[in-house]
Amino acid sequence: MRLISLSSFKATVVILTVSLLSACGFHLRGDYSVPDELNTISVTSYDQYSTFTRMVKGQLRMNDVNITAPSSKTPNLHLLGENIEERTLSLYQNTRAAEKELTFTASYRVTVPELGDKTFSTSVTRSYLDNPLTALAKSVEREMIEDEMRKLASIQILRQMARLKANIEANEMNLEAQEQSQVNAMEKQYGIKTVESEPSDSESNPNENSAQ
Repeated sequence: MRLISLSSFKATVVILTVSLLSACGFHLRGDYSVPDELNTISVTSYDQYSTFTRMVKGQLRMNDVNITAPSSKTPNLHLLGENIEERTLSLYQNTRAAEKELTFTASYRVTVPELGDKTFSTSVTRSYLDNPLTALAKSVEREMIEDEMRKLASIQILRQMARLKANIEANEMNLEAQEQSQVNAMEKQYGIKTVESEPSDSESNPNENSAQ
């Protein structure tokens, strides 16, 4: 019996994978329907060159959102900051950390002219094994985990913007009426949490911050 070539096998696997993803409703891009009022938006950030800022802008473009220069008449997404916290989950017998948990937290503010603004905080949690014998490999793995958390947080920002549609239609930026049932499977699977927070007095006007 003639064996199937490796290239043919790979092609078959790719086709089957794409078919399965399509069948289950998985989409690689354009997952969130951002309100028309937010189809053109300015993006300002605590660091316009940070990896997280680039990821957020990338998610906006993937969802057909036009990024423009800050203006008093243009909606604004202002990234206030990001932070990564670490805690030990378990120890080796020599008391060195065996398993660690990382929590990435990002805060941001969405401003819609004539409606107001709301400040949010989203967090993503991940855990990994910390083997001191493979320090270099673990360092690379941690960087990959941190980038994955940033990507998930940027996706969650897009999802929250999509949920603002009802508030814009109601001519208000009040999210208290949103039901917990709106939280989809992604939040449960990836440990994502988004909360609304009050802006501090020290926060500056987003249009006075650096542009994209």
